[in-house]
Amino acid sequence: MRKSVSVIALILILVLSIMTGCAKETSKEASEEKQYQYYTAEQLKQGIEEEDSMFIVDIQVKEEFDQHHIKGVIATYAYPVKTEEDKAKLDAILPQLKENDDPIVIVCPRGGGGAEKTYNHLLEQGIEEERLYILQDGQAGWPYEELLEK
Repeated sequence: MRKSVSVIALILILVLSIMTGCAKETSKEASEEKQYQYYTAEQLKQGIEEEDSMFIVDIQVKEEFDQHHIKGVIATYAYPVKTEEDKAKLDAILPQLKENDDPIVIVCPRGGGGAEKTYNHLLEQGIEEERLYILQDGQAGWPYEELLEK
């Protein structure tokens, strides 16, 4: 009886060791998550002022967009880019984005999850990753009042 308890205990320890090892591997994979490219507000301001050719894709909801947005953006109202309906709003501008190889800067409320989802969706739709950027800190971090439309 003692032998079988010891064997069962040994098996449990082995199973737990394997499971812990898998959990560590998952953590390692999570730490190697996708790296996104960013534009700072200053870089985007400079590009706008120098009239660099680029697409600025704003995904804010309509109410927030109407309150404030950067001049010259393409409004999509696709935030939070979680549903097929949200993604369809992005798909509507795909022909325009595919016209040339200009950089695409994604503006979301705070430069986080919605922008990342947009970035990933555009990648899935065939936009080259080297063209995709997220505005760091999003619309909330935009300090240049002179380049806002209200």
